[in-house]
Amino acid sequence: MIKGKKIFITGGAGFIGSTLIGRLIEHNKITAYDNLSRNALERQPYKNHPNLNLVVGDVLDYPALEKAMQGADIVVHCAAIAGIDTVVKNPVMTMRVNMVGSANVLEAAAKLDHVDRVVCFSTSEVFGTNAFRSSEMDKTSIGKVGEGRWTYAVSKLAEEHLAIAYYQHQWLPVTVVRPFNVYGPNQVGDSAMRTFVMRALKNETLTINGDGTQIRAWCYVDDMVRGTLLAMEHPKAIGESFNIGNQRAVTTIYGLANTVIRVLNSKSKIEFVHKEYADVELRIPNVSKARELIGFEAEVDLDEGIARTAEGFRASI
Repeated sequence: MIKGKKIFITGGAGFIGSTLIGRLIEHNKITAYDNLSRNALERQPYKNHPNLNLVVGDVLDYPALEKAMQGADIVVHCAAIAGIDTVVKNPVMTMRVNMVGSANVLEAAAKLDHVDRVVCFSTSEVFGTNAFRSSEMDKTSIGKVGEGRWTYAVSKLAEEHLAIAYYQHQWLPVTVVRPFNVYGPNQVGDSAMRTFVMRALKNETLTINGDGTQIRAWCYVDDMVRGTLLAMEHPKAIGESFNIGNQRAVTTIYGLANTVIRVLNSKSKIEFVHKEYADVELRIPNVSKARELIGFEAEVDLDEGIARTAEGFRASI
C-alpha cells in the first residue's frame, strides 16, 4: 500500500484520475492538476478532503505545471484529450495536449529533486484497427494520415516513446499503462458504455455506429485503478509498458447493448446509425506481462461491472 507520499496527478478531476484519488486520499497528500474540462471529481465524496489540493491548470502551461509539481514523490499523468467525438472535432488540440503536454510533464518530473515513479497513461488505440490478444511487444499500427481518429493514437504513442526515452537516457523511473476500454460510475465523456447505461436506465433507444460487430474487451474502473496502483509502486514496473484490461469481458458492441438491457431489465430498443469516422473492429488485450511482472489480474466481470456502473449513475438521472 502507498502511504505517506506526495502524489501529483494530471487530469486528477477526470474519470480515472478522480477514482484513483479515492484509493489514495486517506494516507497520502494529493495534488490534482486539471483544467476541469471534464470534472468527475466534483461528484466524489472526497472532493473537499483535507489531503487533496486541486490546482486548476493546463499541461500546456509549463511554468504553472512545474510549480504545481514541486515536492511530488509520485507523478501520474492522466491528462489528455480523449473520446472519439472530441478528438475528431479538434485533432490539432488533441496532438498539442497529448504530445506537448506529455513532454512538459516528463520534463518537469525529470527536474524534481527526487521522484519514486512517473506513470504515463497511453491507450489501447496504439494497436490500430485490429488487435487480438495484443501484447506489449507487438508492433503498433496507426491508420492513414489525415484520418482524425488516429491523431489520438499517434499522440499517445509519441508520449510512450518519450517516456521510455526519459527512462533509458535520464534514468527517470517511468512506467506506461495502456488502458483497454475502461468504464464505471462517474465516467464522463462520450463512451459507448456510459451512453448505453444512461439511456437504458431511462428506457431510451440505444444507438450503435455501424453494424455492431466491433469487438471490445471491457475493463471496470476498479480493475484499472488496481493496475495503476501496481504500476506506481512495483519495482518491476520501472521502464516497462503494460496492457491494463479484462481479456475475459469480451463482446461485440451489439452484444454489449443487449447485455446492458438485460442486466438493467430495461425496455430500451436498439437502432443502428452511421458516423463518418474510422472505427476499431477488434481490440482484445493480452495481459500476461502485467500478470507475471506486477501481479495484475482483472476481477470484475461484465455483468457485475454494468450493475455497479448503473448504480452509480442512477442518482444523476
